[in-house]
Amino acid sequence: MSTAPRTLRDTGTGTRTGTDTDTDTDTGLADGVLEARLIGFGREEFARDVWGRAPLLTRGAGDFSDLFSAAAVDELVSRRGLRTPFLRVAKDGSTVPDSSFTSPAGVGASVADQLDDTALWRSFADGGTLVLQALHRTWQPVADFVTRLGTELGHPVQANAYVTPPQNRGFDAHYDVHDVFVLQVAGAKRWIVHEPVHPAPLRDQPWTAHRAAVAGAARGGAHLDTVLAPGDVLYLPRGWLHAAEALGAVSIHLTLGVHPWTRHALAEQLAESALALLREDVEMRGSLALGVEGPGDELALVRRRLAAALAEADPAPLFHRARRGRARAAPLGPLAQLRALDGLAPDSPVRLRGASEARLVGRRLTTRVGWLDLSEAELPPALRILDGGTHPAGELGLPFVERLLRAGVLVPAAP
Repeated sequence: MSTAPRTLRDTGTGTRTGTDTDTDTDTGLADGVLEARLIGFGREEFARDVWGRAPLLTRGAGDFSDLFSAAAVDELVSRRGLRTPFLRVAKDGSTVPDSSFTSPAGVGASVADQLDDTALWRSFADGGTLVLQALHRTWQPVADFVTRLGTELGHPVQANAYVTPPQNRGFDAHYDVHDVFVLQVAGAKRWIVHEPVHPAPLRDQPWTAHRAAVAGAARGGAHLDTVLAPGDVLYLPRGWLHAAEALGAVSIHLTLGVHPWTRHALAEQLAESALALLREDVEMRGSLALGVEGPGDELALVRRRLAAALAEADPAPLFHRARRGRARAAPLGPLAQLRALDGLAPDSPVRLRGASEARLVGRRLTTRVGWLDLSEAELPPALRILDGGTHPAGELGLPFVERLLRAGVLVPAAP
């Protein structure tokens, strides 16, 4: 375990906007957002020295106002009709009841859990931190960024925003079961970080299961005590304890949560694949002896057969299925999709839907939005679309393109 966070000097890159990096496809990125906007050095070095190992503080990474801002907060809260759990409120280390800031929205929209902007304002003025959850579903600039980062890292990414009034804190010291990149957008926030009491926790090992150890560690000397200013980025591996409080002005920061695939998850999928093989073994389906009180001699046989099945099992199909299920494909507009179908012509440009995780396994095209069994004639155009580029519909075959447009796998591309 590292004894000190790695800190980068001002990167000297100045203000960045979304035009600094090229649009990605499912097959790769021309300019990685990890290097360009979050850490300021190469991904290989980050993977070797930092990822999952130790905090990383990057000063002056850039201007994040193209992703989120105070105006975005007001827009989401007052004009988008958000419902819980897309927002929650935290004060004095715990969340407040949803009923204190939600209400029906009036005639024609009487859903009871929509945000009440007046009640929310009062909670904020009284010191409550606004937590805008799942911004990768509700705010397009963040959604695009998260999609690119998740594609680059190979691990699912989510995004929340924390809006904290001056001199207030949201939560007590705790740890997350996912890695985080904290992007300071506005204001300043003091972060106090302590080393893990339960390193590399799994998703079902929350900090509340180690509450006493977390509280005790938080009373000790900090591993890192620093103030994040706008443009700073802090990376924390899962398990690292942290607490934060705003200073002299409203603080807004984005938290990008990276949910890493783990060796334990791969072991689960390997075991599941092995058990599926053992289902086809007639001897393993056999009953234990009558009157058996324990596994006895049967255990040795089962161990041998299980070890053999583990050596033979292929967890890749399960892994890819789980990977597809942990994130969503890029947004699809039904009216734009219908126009593309109605106007389909040989020169119509189409492309693979973003973040669809498309794979061709034999003659089956699997994606996050389902699977299609293809004919032999459809295999060559299927391989072509997997490059993530734009193709004229006529070169792929109009019947093939129509089928994949209807399935939501292909989408219209800009000419």
